[in-house]
Amino acid sequence: MITNALLVGPELAKHPFGSEPVIRWRDVRDEPPNVGAWPVRAQQERQHWDWTPLESVGPLRFGMKPQEVAAALSEEPTTRHGRYPFGMSWEGLGQWILGEDRFDRVGVTAHYSSGYSWPPTLGAVTVHGRTGPQVECAGIRLIGMTVSAVDTALIQHIEERDLGLVIGCGGDLGVNGLNMHVRASRAGDTAVSEARFCQAQWEDHG
Repeated sequence: MITNALLVGPELAKHPFGSEPVIRWRDVRDEPPNVGAWPVRAQQERQHWDWTPLESVGPLRFGMKPQEVAAALSEEPTTRHGRYPFGMSWEGLGQWILGEDRFDRVGVTAHYSSGYSWPPTLGAVTVHGRTGPQVECAGIRLIGMTVSAVDTALIQHIEERDLGLVIGCGGDLGVNGLNMHVRASRAGDTAVSEARFCQAQWEDHG
């Protein structure tokens, strides 16, 4: 971690802290934190989405085509990620395969089930912790909260009802049978909670 920086000119100064060619001395510990790069949307400013486990979250239903997802959100993707086929002898040669669309205005990422021989359909949705809509599980707010508080509430809910705890590949907690995982999203030097909601056959690998 860098806490200070000494910026100098092309020649070594005899007294670098008090004479030219020193340009400026700055200790970043004296600077106020800049939160502009990591905005966290206030709870009262977030939409509230309903969630039907294994079927839908908000206006998005699993199985939708990418153009249907964009239409449901009234937003074009901010970024798109995918891959090319692995080639012979696994998939052969073919067109670029869409893997996910990110929608920054709404605050979600759509993950698609896709491959060499089938077109992409919506298989999972990540609701972003900093900017996404609020979604609840049994009255527990999952989005934009303190991660440890959400984990504690989920564990208590699971233990009281003997539901079974699921731990994802990244250590993310979920309720058995719901295919939902609570995750951590960086917000500057802290983290807030986000969640990924998946269809039944989706295998989440973090």
